[in-house]
Amino acid sequence: MPPPETLTRIRARLAAALAPPAATLVPFMVDTVVVGQLTRERAQRIAEFSDVFRVGPDAIRFVPTLDDSSLRSAAIAEVAAALAAEGALTAWRDERYAVVPAFGASPWFELERAAARYFGIHTYAAHVNGLVRTGSGIAMWLARRSPTKAIDPGMLDNLVGGGIAHGLSIAQTVVKESWEEAGIEAALAAKASAVGEITVLRQCRDGIQHETVFAHDLWLDADFVPANQDGEAVEHRLVSLDDLACILAADAGPDAMTVDASLVALDCLERLGA
Repeated sequence: MPPPETLTRIRARLAAALAPPAATLVPFMVDTVVVGQLTRERAQRIAEFSDVFRVGPDAIRFVPTLDDSSLRSAAIAEVAAALAAEGALTAWRDERYAVVPAFGASPWFELERAAARYFGIHTYAAHVNGLVRTGSGIAMWLARRSPTKAIDPGMLDNLVGGGIAHGLSIAQTVVKESWEEAGIEAALAAKASAVGEITVLRQCRDGIQHETVFAHDLWLDADFVPANQDGEAVEHRLVSLDDLACILAADAGPDAMTVDASLVALDCLERLGA
């Protein structure tokens, strides 16, 4: 386990990143349930889509005629396209998230992934700690995100991590992302063990990140070398748990790691670093 002062720095960095949003947020509701949160400025912008939303001082709702999933999905897709054309969203993914009352439930509606943070919806992701037993102890594979990524470009990340698109299960996402991001064959990826859930809620430049990450450990052979398949990772690095702790404590520079990946890696470090 890293020295106490390093753990203190890690926790201070993550506490700052996860501080409650400073802006006043307007809840986005379906029926009586909050499904998202928008800053006041974003709420004012979508109020202009009066055929889709009713925006009051205390809540945002779909207009009453949009009363099922398909109608809501089609209407908000047009809004997302208009926002993207204005440059208000991150890069378009052409991939939809299901906005659901609980993971795996029938969706209230579907939303383009690029608009998820704009509307502050609750999203889900699967991450994998790539672990190796070496002669000097446990090591972890990290990936560096491409500098062209729309979110957190160039930062360090877990070996595998990706949002769970509508229609995919956690296990299917692990297999899909393991191949795309690290060249891990499906049979090996299927051996990843679920180790817990971590929820992130924080204000970002592009909106509110509200995401539950399903964390996994995958033990890899000592001779395994990751091979990115989709261009989203540009480097892989095998680090000791001591070096991992130093990386987790860095809040800037080339060794800075994304917040969600840091939480997943810290959980692993605390479980295995003793």
